[in-house]
Formats: sequence, structure tokens, C-alpha cells
Amino acid sequence: MIHFDITKLKQQLQELESQTMKSDFWNDTINSSKVLKQINNLKNKVETFKKIDTQINNCLEMTELLKLEPEEEMAKEILKSTSILEKQMEKLEITTLLSGKYDHNNAILTIHPGAGGTEAQDWAQMLYRMYTRWANANGYEIKELDYLEGEEAGLKSVTFSVNGEYAYGYLKGEMGVHRLVRISPFDAGGRRHTSFASIEVLPEITEDIEVDINPDDLRIDTYRASGAGGQHINKTSSAVRITHIPTNIVVACQSERSQIQNKETAMKMLKSKLLNLKEKEQKETIDELKGIQMDIAWGSQIRSYVFCPYTLVKDHRTNYEVGNVQAVMDGDLNGFIDQYLKFTLEKESSQKTVS
Repeated sequence: MIHFDITKLKQQLQELESQTMKSDFWNDTINSSKVLKQINNLKNKVETFKKIDTQINNCLEMTELLKLEPEEEMAKEILKSTSILEKQMEKLEITTLLSGKYDHNNAILTIHPGAGGTEAQDWAQMLYRMYTRWANANGYEIKELDYLEGEEAGLKSVTFSVNGEYAYGYLKGEMGVHRLVRISPFDAGGRRHTSFASIEVLPEITEDIEVDINPDDLRIDTYRASGAGGQHINKTSSAVRITHIPTNIVVACQSERSQIQNKETAMKMLKSKLLNLKEKEQKETIDELKGIQMDIAWGSQIRSYVFCPYTLVKDHRTNYEVGNVQAVMDGDLNGFIDQYLKFTLEKESSQKTVS
């Protein structure tokens, strides 16, 4: 069970606001920016709680009136309001789970197909569409950063950012291998195929987070931008690929029209990957950001999407499942996301109890 501790939130808000009253608070612009962001975040939660509390009291008053004077329309209105309140409370509870260091940040996702050629590349494309649909339905902005088209269909890789409040917090649980079972549209014999694709999810690094990179460690290449279906094609070499030589980490961006803008975006992507690698070396933060690295193959999947011989989407970590696979592919992921956040909280709580 998840508990929303409004008293604790108010106390945290008061402590942060007291910091802004100190004479030297504004001297450190990086810290002040971070504190102000936390204050705004906590204020939003407290205000949401107040609104819900007011609506609950209104429902209780209407219920008392209904007891005195039964009225069908009022009863329907109370039921409707209660249903809306329940969803609002669930959403507020979920946001309390998003207290990780980077949960508030934008997210950068990269999708790679596993072995299997066109079949796997098509699956990667389907996942890209799924996350795009989820983002659009939940008020997030998608920005394609790099796209490598498949040979016959689908894609060989895509990197995109999901921009908006708590994007990384919600999507971090999508990291891992996703498995598809279906009758392949590319198989003339109509046989059932199993395909895999991996999702990497990293937080976008903001300006208040310092990541030192030696310029001598970078190899920067430029090339002509290209994209799916002829999108983003450019006659100049505006696309940028950056290789961090010591770690062999490679990032690329071709979404912007100018080489300078693409380089800036690619550097943000590189910083996210390098920070992730740095924190992985500190064992207590491995699971927090990157998760366990697994092969894009059988037995390592976090979720299965089955189209045939039955329809089912199942998360193998939480055992949460739904039968409407098409709804999930159309972006209905909130059930999986919420269950994963609850699962990780319960797991952390049980580990603390044992220790």
C-alpha cells in the first residue's frame, strides 16, 4: 500500500523555502536553481492534495444532503465525482513514488532491434510508435534525435527524447528487452515468429548537473542527415556523430537543421550516457539508473507482447498483464508503468525491513 504523507511534504517545502531566505542563497546559481525546482515540484503536489481534499469534502456534504432528500441526479453526480476523485488520488500517489534523483527530468530513449533482420526491425518500429502514442496521450512532447531506417521495413535504431515533467520517472521502468510473438507478415508461410528489441532509457542531463568531458577524448564526425521515408534529408553535412574514445560510447543527432544545434544535442546525449556509466561504477546506483544489462534474446525480456495464438501483454517483473494487446500498442502503458513503480517501492521497503 502506498501512503501519501502530506505532512512530510509540507515540512520538506518549509525547509526548502527557509533556504531561499538565507543571504548567500543566490550566490550559488546551480544550487538555487535546483532548490527552486524542488520547491515548485512540492508546491504542485501540495496544491493538488488541497484540491482533492476540497472535492472529497464536497462529495461528503452532497452525500449527507442525499440522505435527507434522495434524488437520482444527485446520486449520479456523486458517483461520477467519486470515480474522478479515485483516479486523481491514484495519480497523486504514483507521483509520490517519483522521488529519484533524475525522475523529474526529460527522458532519452533508444530502441535497438535484436537478431532477426526485417522481423525484429519492424518490431522496433512498432515499439517506437507505441511510446509515441503514449507520450501524446499523456501530454509529453516527442523529439526524434537520430533515426536509422531498416533495410526492408522498420528501423535499425532510433533515439528520441520524451520531454515533460517526470518523463524519466515514468519511463525508467521500460528499460530492458521487449519480446514479440506473432504471425509474421514477412513470412509467406504464415508461421509464428518471436522477435526481440531492447529499450535504453536515460535521463536528460540538465545544466545544473556537471559532467566533465575532456575534448581530446572526443571524435566528432559530420554527415548528411537522413530519416524514415525521406524525412529530415539535408543537402549539407548537418548531422553529427560523437564518439567518446575511452569508453567507445557513440551518440548521433540529425534532428536539427544546423550542425551546431545537432552537436549541442549530441553532447547532452553523451553526458547522459557518461553520467550513467559513472554512477554504474558506484554499486549502490546501478539499479537506480541503468538496470541489469542483458542480451537482446530469449530469457532476458522484461515484457512479452503476444498476438498469437492468444492476445496478452505481460510484464515478467510485476506479473501485471492485460489481454488487449492492440490497446497497449496504441500507447495504453499506464497500467504497466504504475505497477512497476509500486513494485519497486514494495521491493525497496522489503529490503529495508530485512536489513
